[in-house]
Amino acid sequence: MKPRIVQISVSPGGVPKLAVPEARVGSLGLDGDGHRNEEHHGGAERAVCLFAMEQIDALAAEGHPIAPGALGENVTVAGLEWPSVVPGARLRLGADVVLEITRYTTPCFNIRTAFRGGDYARVSQKRHPGWSRVYARVVEEGVIRTGDDVILCAGTPTWPPRPQTPGTAPAEPGPSSTTR
Repeated sequence: MKPRIVQISVSPGGVPKLAVPEARVGSLGLDGDGHRNEEHHGGAERAVCLFAMEQIDALAAEGHPIAPGALGENVTVAGLEWPSVVPGARLRLGADVVLEITRYTTPCFNIRTAFRGGDYARVSQKRHPGWSRVYARVVEEGVIRTGDDVILCAGTPTWPPRPQTPGTAPAEPGPSSTTR
């Protein structure tokens, strides 16, 4: 499957975030999206929250009452190898928007209703690597639409990191590229 945007979600603050067909993405996130707690959410380094549809489907198969937007993500994507979406990776969304992943999210109590037994730690990167949502900063602003292509840009870090041979210098990362 070609990587694409499955859902774009916003709310005036809190969860769940609700689907919109398109959104303008600026330096502080999606137009129409707000945050109840700006100490832990939002800002330039946490402007956009992303999660994978494949992870949502797998969590639902485990019996969790989860759906896109339920965990507060702004952009739900499908078709990417989610464990490759790591801090430092860049994604192009649609024709204009480029995001750089800044960190994994820390799950909070407010998303507990999306999990059987309230087990919101199920999406903790520390406890379940590869299952976390991610935060991103906006490198290039623009408009995104449901169905837009998503491209993991060339030169992004890989996960897990390539093993090193003892006594050798770390491999130099390739040039960062935001071209398609």
